[in-house]
Amino acid sequence: MAELTRRQTLATGLAGLTGLTVAACSGRADAPDNLLRVAIETEPDSLDPLRGQFASSALLYKQLHAPLTEYAPSGGLAPGLALTWRSEDARTWRFTLRPDLMWSDGAPLTADDVVWTARRAVDPTTGFADLGDFFAVIGAREALAGQRHPDTIAVSAPDPRTVVFELDRPVGNFPVLMREFYPLPRHQVEAYPDDWIRPEHWVSAGPYVLDRYEALSLQLVKNPRFPAADSVKINAISVDVIDTPSARARRFRAGDYDLAERPPTDQIGFLRETVGDQLHAYPAPILTYLKLNCAQPYLSDPRVRRALSLGLDRAFLNTHFFNDEAHASDTVIPRQGDAYTPPRPDPARARALLAEAGFTAQSPLRLTIRATAGDRDRLAIALLDDWSRIGVEGELLASYPLDLYQAVDAGDFDVALARFDRGLKSDPDFMLQPFSRNGFADNTNWSGAARETFDALMADAYAMIDPEERAAQFRRAEAVFLEAMPNIPLLHERAYWLVSDRTRTSTEIQPQLWRDLELR
Repeated sequence: MAELTRRQTLATGLAGLTGLTVAACSGRADAPDNLLRVAIETEPDSLDPLRGQFASSALLYKQLHAPLTEYAPSGGLAPGLALTWRSEDARTWRFTLRPDLMWSDGAPLTADDVVWTARRAVDPTTGFADLGDFFAVIGAREALAGQRHPDTIAVSAPDPRTVVFELDRPVGNFPVLMREFYPLPRHQVEAYPDDWIRPEHWVSAGPYVLDRYEALSLQLVKNPRFPAADSVKINAISVDVIDTPSARARRFRAGDYDLAERPPTDQIGFLRETVGDQLHAYPAPILTYLKLNCAQPYLSDPRVRRALSLGLDRAFLNTHFFNDEAHASDTVIPRQGDAYTPPRPDPARARALLAEAGFTAQSPLRLTIRATAGDRDRLAIALLDDWSRIGVEGELLASYPLDLYQAVDAGDFDVALARFDRGLKSDPDFMLQPFSRNGFADNTNWSGAARETFDALMADAYAMIDPEERAAQFRRAEAVFLEAMPNIPLLHERAYWLVSDRTRTSTEIQPQLWRDLELR
């Protein structure tokens, strides 16, 4: 049973504030000219876009690689490596590359590189399990499953500047999905299959190239061959990994960084008072949720999973850990407006569902919740406190992020406190996609008839061209998902960044496109 009560949990959080207060006395460090200094939370699991799945990896891809289409400064759709794209039926998409594209080493970048990368993405020996943006390409699913050779998927290059994708269903927003498809330098990857991402072998087409990579520290320098190099104002970027939120905030306040992601959410009010407008808040597609291992016998019953959800006081979590600036939610897709009623705990109903499933005071449900050490373990303690009120006995296992990810992937968990940030993907439908078949959050071992219905509804939604029809279909899929409850939504967070006075950023979207930033 967890030993800390809510009151003790909050006291633990206040202790962290004391450390921040002391740090405020530190002097501001000298800021080197034309060097952007960034603090991020976790080390990337890979700088190869076909392998890395951490949010930190996705953030660095935006700086180091160039996608087929691009995020506009406002977050919308803009040309990337492809200058134009068109389709008559949303099933066959033709992309025309910019003329005279080059890799950072001066080699020509052609449609052949794009096709080769697409094939590599669906090769189970070189790609990754999340099919992601290629779900509808003819032959892609079969290739990833080892049932078809990757070279036979329906991606072709009729000439050096044209790439054609043929889909097995209409996908009206396919160009939007291509904002995170990063072609790779075939000549370099084939020459150094496992080492091409090392600084000495690095070749890419993004605004920056990798100059140095040491433990928990990266150095990026401007790529003069980037198509829009003239618009890139910052010549070099240093990136440090600082995994403790309070430490990132403390180092930022000491003047060591110009950007720091994810300050401690339970200290947002304090930071507003101390750093003022250097704390930036953005609407963001961020979901904090619980993963439930449906393969565990005591979690295989949907009634148990729904009971765990009904026992939680999300409003308390929002107030005491997010400064009342998140949105308490029992849905995956965000709801807005007066029509949505924020969830409230229902302990009586939760206890009744547990009793129906065979868990009583004499035979209670016992669980272990995994969470990352830092601000998230205090949040987990509050969750355990809620569950104790409905007769669930639980304990906390706090660990490093990588250990938690590995345990979940191996199925070695009961409950895991998780979070994902869809970055600059503002369409709310993107929130449900990670839970679809082979999505990066599809790791709760959920199976059965409800799962099959969910998968079918998701597949239909992907095929719909009309945005309103597609959104309605995603909502229908979400209803099935929430009834089965393989994951428990908790809150939709805002994105917070600490931004120094010397850094000029957009007020519309998160500062994830460092090529668009300027230093005063």
